[in-house]
Amino acid sequence: MAAILELSNVSKHYGEGDKRAEVLEDINLTVAEGEFVAILGYSGTGKTTLISLMAGLIEPDRGGVTFRGKEIDGPGPERGVVFQSYSLMPWLTVGSNVALAVNAVHRKKSRKERAEITRRYIEMVGLAHAVDRRPSELSGGMRQRVAVARALAMQPQVLLLDEPLSALDALTRAKLQDEFAAISQAEKKTIVLITNDVDEAILLADRVIPLNPGPRASLGPSFAVKIARPRDRAELNADDGFIRLRREITEYLMAAGAARPPSAGREIVLPNVVPITQGRDKLPGAYAKAAQSTASAGYVEFSQVTKVYPTPKGPLKVVDRFDFKMKKGEFVTLIGHSGCGKSTVLSMVAGLNPISSGGIILDNREVEGAGPDRAVVFQAPSLMPWLTARENVALGVDKVYPKASPAERRDVVEYYLGRVGLGDSMHRLAAELSNGMRQRVGIARAFALSPKLLLLDEPFGMLDSLTRWELQDVLMEVWAKTQVTAICVTHDVDEAILLADRVVMMSNGPNARIGNVMEVDLPRPRSRKALLAHKDYYAYREELLGFFEAYEGGANPDQQTLDRIRNRRAERTGSRIVDAAE
Repeated sequence: MAAILELSNVSKHYGEGDKRAEVLEDINLTVAEGEFVAILGYSGTGKTTLISLMAGLIEPDRGGVTFRGKEIDGPGPERGVVFQSYSLMPWLTVGSNVALAVNAVHRKKSRKERAEITRRYIEMVGLAHAVDRRPSELSGGMRQRVAVARALAMQPQVLLLDEPLSALDALTRAKLQDEFAAISQAEKKTIVLITNDVDEAILLADRVIPLNPGPRASLGPSFAVKIARPRDRAELNADDGFIRLRREITEYLMAAGAARPPSAGREIVLPNVVPITQGRDKLPGAYAKAAQSTASAGYVEFSQVTKVYPTPKGPLKVVDRFDFKMKKGEFVTLIGHSGCGKSTVLSMVAGLNPISSGGIILDNREVEGAGPDRAVVFQAPSLMPWLTARENVALGVDKVYPKASPAERRDVVEYYLGRVGLGDSMHRLAAELSNGMRQRVGIARAFALSPKLLLLDEPFGMLDSLTRWELQDVLMEVWAKTQVTAICVTHDVDEAILLADRVVMMSNGPNARIGNVMEVDLPRPRSRKALLAHKDYYAYREELLGFFEAYEGGANPDQQTLDRIRNRRAERTGSRIVDAAE
């Protein structure tokens, strides 16, 4: 096939002098007509700069970008762009937002023809029912559909997609991925997708190319995706070609990420100090007696836990009789579609949300309100922006270790900041840190409190998938040392398997219950690289994806369907099925 888009020895920097940042260097890329190319990379590697160069929104320092052999000198209708932010006109309806682009690009067509183009692409992205709504009345996924319809309606020869789905929840993201796949086949468009999601790249593309981390980021090797279309995300987990390709791309990206300069900071030995939640000799007698634990299998026990919210239409039962026991030192992940009550369960055990009925026991004591024996890491880490990373962690440590010396408390703080890779950034203000660095502070703060129960509510949900890999490894490394009992809410299938001893799958809400419990019989310590090479990993993955599919769109699958999904994994791994009630 003939080349339609070509970049030759392209380099780009921003700023000058001490503030000069070398972003891209010697980028060479040829995209054939009708090809779907996915470019994968870490945050900050220059992916958006690369797509902006292709779109003609910025100019390279050196090299050139050509379209059909002619060097581009600015944006043009032959190259449609969809960014992560939708950039819709808030005062216009869906139809008017799309029509605005159509009227600008297709001025020579009749009004009837332009109206037909507008209608066609709004229907293609499934928004015919919302044509008269304004952006404020739409969900994030629907707004992104408008942006896609607008770009397609310009009828470009090349569609440039800059992480268009990264801000969406897993279910919406999956639906739009399927739509992109269908559109690419129906329209036969040339598409360049910038993404940080390996699965998304393989599901959609003909070719996947990693972007090596900067400064001076360059393109890595090209991985051809020789998997027949249409591609089913659940069935791919039984496809040897997918498994091999996914492992090769992931290992390449992990190696590229590991090659970046490590965090500095002094080596600290964790001091042998006891937090107030465990130092029984320093507590009041009644508290000390209650804290003496003989619990093992029921270290954390949820007993028929129910949550009901009052509404104008009557009581709404969000969680219905959540019944579950955890062993001391166990790591459990909660997974399910949006609205299934995962975060509600977590907030109740944290003591941040009152229980309507039932009860929760932690280490032989009933949970009543929040306390230092439970540390929570939220999706947004809630740091004090005017304090440094070190000062944010010290706030809790000073309260939880009242008998420790100032030097010991300092070492606790700096030890955990060092473990999460912030040894050389601990004195920076929280306001100056990236999202990933702030989340590292949140993780350090939680572990530094030495809690009895660690609670993680979508802790990496705001981060790109490659940064999540790094922080998941950080979390696993520190957890392996502390062996703290932990519950993590997530929507990420790979994260759920990597972290957990057991995965609890929630049914759809309202009236959400435990739909299934999957015991993860994979060796520890775990790493993403080791799991990718394990013969049973993709069987676990297939079960979780099958579970999501069974409950998709508010469905309520029967027990026979759920058993069939579970038995499929059991057949592949030769494991015993554990009943959810156990």
